[in-house]
Amino acid sequence: MSSDARFFAFLKDRIGLDVASVGEAIIERAVRQRCTTSRLDGHDAYWQLLQRSPDEQQALIEAVIVPETWFFRYPESFATLGKLASARLEQLGGVRPLRILSLPCSTGEEPYSIAMALFDAGLQAAQFKVEAIDISPLSIQRARRGVYGKNSFRGERLTFRERYFDPVEDGFRLQDRVREQVVFQPGNLLDPTLLVAQSAYDFVFCRNLLIYFDVDTQRQGFEALKRMTRDDGVLFIGPAEGSLLGRMGMVSIGIAQSFAFRRRDDASPEPLAIVAAPARPPLPAEPPARVARPVMPAARSQSTLKPFAPLSPARPADVQSPGNSEAAALLGSIAALANEGRTAEAKAACEQYLRRHEPIAAVFYWQGLLSEVTGEAAAAQRFYRKALYLQPQHPEALAQLAALLAAQGDSAGARRLQERAARGVNKEGHNR
Repeated sequence: MSSDARFFAFLKDRIGLDVASVGEAIIERAVRQRCTTSRLDGHDAYWQLLQRSPDEQQALIEAVIVPETWFFRYPESFATLGKLASARLEQLGGVRPLRILSLPCSTGEEPYSIAMALFDAGLQAAQFKVEAIDISPLSIQRARRGVYGKNSFRGERLTFRERYFDPVEDGFRLQDRVREQVVFQPGNLLDPTLLVAQSAYDFVFCRNLLIYFDVDTQRQGFEALKRMTRDDGVLFIGPAEGSLLGRMGMVSIGIAQSFAFRRRDDASPEPLAIVAAPARPPLPAEPPARVARPVMPAARSQSTLKPFAPLSPARPADVQSPGNSEAAALLGSIAALANEGRTAEAKAACEQYLRRHEPIAAVFYWQGLLSEVTGEAAAAQRFYRKALYLQPQHPEALAQLAALLAAQGDSAGARRLQERAARGVNKEGHNR
């Protein structure tokens, strides 16, 4: 086993991370950072430290898991929660409070958003309790502190900040009435001794986690989530995970952009299998041009592939450091190499970008397209899902992933993605 593969296997064993889901470059960068911080020369010396130091094991996990979250991310999910919670309380008739779980909770933005959404829906403090779990003790510590900077507040609808936060020197401090509704504890979804795994909750939020597992670990994680969710409960997931749950015996509750699922009673789960995609029908009409907008042909045969479309100029949202000319130039290089049919070099340029810069949706989208070129349908799916994690309404990633799912026979999953893409186009046109 190579030196890098040792670290991949360690992360797979400890947290279920599938290296293919994030890319080797991201893990290699985290290992290099920890080597530098530990003042060790070479992977062998660092591996020895990792084996004997639980603190260093956690530090490597922290380096790989970079929290990317903010308050009221996917706002329709929280609006839906408020409606469902009110109805559920009426059914219970005051017998007990609602139980809600957020896992992984990262630095607390999601569970606190849950509490604020329920207050906004008219619930009283005694009517609900939120439990929050994350594998990172450092994230838990930050969540308990309850102080957040501007990066945690995104979008235009920020009136909640005036209602629930007080300005302090280093940001905004969450009011005690919200913080008291959430109980935090460290834990791992895949840990069979996790206490909450034996509990049943009315509502469970587990978003953008399953996409980072391989198929077997996805199944294991889903079984744990199924135990945690009451038979009549609702599971909220990430935008890219709907097709996964559809194959595992769950069905959407039918509220657009809520990403909420319940148990399916009328049929047993479909087998979860990843197979190579055969030739697929032409894609639907493409939405307006955005960054990194290559056009893939309908056929899967490499001999019929056409050049990619030119790369549009990078915008600050796509190159996370505005004015970063090196990042923009590297994105342009990826496009040029792909257009010339130099697929291996284009893939290498994507890996180079991820080693030097923070991950962005455009690069993962390129990796998905390049994987399709070489017939790696399963890898392409993973890259498209990663692009959608970072940019949930990325129109081309939605279209490409929908086409792959349709080619594999998952018509329901493809239809959901196509509807999401159409909603994004309509919203963009409305906002112009």
